[in-house]
Amino acid sequence: MRTVVITGGTRGIGGALAHRLRQAGDRVIAIGSADADLTSVRQTAELTHRLPDKIDVLVLAAGRFGQRRVVTDEGFEQTFAIYVLSRYLLAERLRPALDRAEAPLILNLSGTGGIRAGGINWNDLQLADGYSLFKATMQGARANDLLGAGFATAHPQSQIRYVLYNPLFVNSGMHRYLRQPARAFVGASAALFGRSTDTAATHLAALLAQPPTARLTALRRGAPVSLARPEFDRSTAARLYTLLAELTAPHCG
Repeated sequence: MRTVVITGGTRGIGGALAHRLRQAGDRVIAIGSADADLTSVRQTAELTHRLPDKIDVLVLAAGRFGQRRVVTDEGFEQTFAIYVLSRYLLAERLRPALDRAEAPLILNLSGTGGIRAGGINWNDLQLADGYSLFKATMQGARANDLLGAGFATAHPQSQIRYVLYNPLFVNSGMHRYLRQPARAFVGASAALFGRSTDTAATHLAALLAQPPTARLTALRRGAPVSLARPEFDRSTAARLYTLLAELTAPHCG
């Protein structure tokens, strides 16, 4: 029986995947807002101490998005805090627990997967100047691609396989973060054209049952994306890793 930790595991794609994996017999620990505020670096770091000392699969699916800029008590833009900082911290702090498993895997959802949009605002990671929902979301997506490349580069001896997976358009309820009339439009479009969370979870469960053997893999709805693309540049990933370590260290105790 595998032990699977899923952040964002109480609703949306993460919730559907948690349900499916439990049905298959896995021990699933679904992390929601009641368990920890993942916009807080301190709470994210503390959460890792409460999780099992052996983890087979870590699924990073938590996110929070908004049309207006919100700053956390620690001084981070909210989307960046949960979408980038928490995923970086969880992968790094749970690495010893993952390394104790026979075939450990990190599955990071919602990387751009080779979609060339947005970028890293190196001089303004917290988007104090010119914040927008699109800019914050796409910076997070691009950063997550780099997190995969950065993890593989930083830990060359680890047996952990890291999979970046973009499920594309899924009716996951993201429209609830929007204001009207965008909320109604995006919600209706997702209902009409998006895949259901159950369908997305079925594909992800199959991926976890037969995961890639490479140490780093990028997939867009199951189709491989070349790691030679600039979105996965290792020197850029190392730069981001260094910055994230500096940003999180003062809040981790």
